[in-house]
Amino acid sequence: MHFLSKTRVFLLWFFSLAIALVSYRFLALGLEAAFPSMLGHITARRLAFVLHISASPVALALGLLQFLPRLRGRHPALHRWTGRVYALAVLIGGAAALVMALGSFDRPVAAIGFGALAVLWLGTTGRAIWLAMAGRTPEHRRWMVRSYALTLAAVTLRLELPFFFIFGAMDYAQASSYVAWLCWVPNLIIAELYLRRRV
Repeated sequence: MHFLSKTRVFLLWFFSLAIALVSYRFLALGLEAAFPSMLGHITARRLAFVLHISASPVALALGLLQFLPRLRGRHPALHRWTGRVYALAVLIGGAAALVMALGSFDRPVAAIGFGALAVLWLGTTGRAIWLAMAGRTPEHRRWMVRSYALTLAAVTLRLELPFFFIFGAMDYAQASSYVAWLCWVPNLIIAELYLRRRV
């Protein structure tokens, strides 16, 4: 069981950091070459798209640090500051994602799914920060688990898409109606089950 736990933690860190880093490929390739399936957003909602792909990887990488007990215990100031940057990254990335979702009603199922993700991401993170400021640390930690479970939608989405491409013979536009929900609903269910076990 200990080995399985270590393996899960390793995979979580590996995929989160790898996807966060790969997300910045647009700095070398340009937006169009880096995200060919997102040309609609790049053309119609360029600023929102750039803000989303710039801020969200920061949240993905920094969110991992929030769950390190040694960081919280030995360097509380660093924990607070990385938490603030995480929250700012979620605010920017989530608001930008909401703008993109609201502009995508040519694909309403995907738009509602990604829009719901953006609202819940902003809401859970805002709640977590408010609880931290109120000194309600145990509740803060629970809401941070929910927040980061939604942040991990970036990882889940990228792991799911190849199955739709290969086995469903779909392009991104077609697959998005499914992954817009599947990238975050299972994450949130797993987070809730995890939290219930810790009560």
